[in-house]
Formats: sequence, structure tokens, C-alpha cells
Amino acid sequence: MSRLTLRLPETLHQQLTQLAEGEGVSLNQYIVYALTRQAALAYGIQAVPEAKVAQQQQAFQSLITQLGQASPSEIKSVLATREKTDPEAELSADIVERLQERIQKRA
Repeated sequence: MSRLTLRLPETLHQQLTQLAEGEGVSLNQYIVYALTRQAALAYGIQAVPEAKVAQQQQAFQSLITQLGQASPSEIKSVLATREKTDPEAELSADIVERLQERIQKRA
């Protein structure tokens, strides 16, 4: 493990000390954690050029438009092929029935 001597402004030192105490760790552990997190963010996040963002937005809008043009029979066909799952244990049969009724009313 490497050792690093670092000069910090007193206010920053106090802030880091308070944050470390709040987390219940040593100042050293907190600083290592903070630097590791920052290094991971810098490594994992890459700027996307505006042209690429515009291209993706245009492709998304095109897809939405195409999906909006599906006929009712195409929609039913796609929905018929979806995986059926059981409701969550917390949902009673009564709640499921009411939700299905609301969905039917909106359709």
C-alpha cells in the first residue's frame, strides 16, 4: 500500500472529518472511499457527442411513431405472445380484478 502526504485547507479537513464520523469510519478510510468513488465515476462516465445524442433521439422518435401505427390486431398479437406472470403475493384477487377493470375501461 502506498503512503501520501497531503495538505488540506482546514475547512475541508473538518468537513471530511465530520463526514467520516457520520459514516462511522476513520478519516483515512473515508478519503480512500471518496477517491475510489470519484476515480470510478471518471473512468465509467464518458461524454457522448451531441450529434450522437441527436441521432439516438431521432431513432427513438422514429420507433415511437412506428409503434403508434400498429393496428389493433397487431397489438393484440404482440400482447398474446408476452410472458404471463403471477401477481405479487401482496396483491389480492380483489385488487387484481379492480386493476383489470380499470385497464379495460381505459382501453
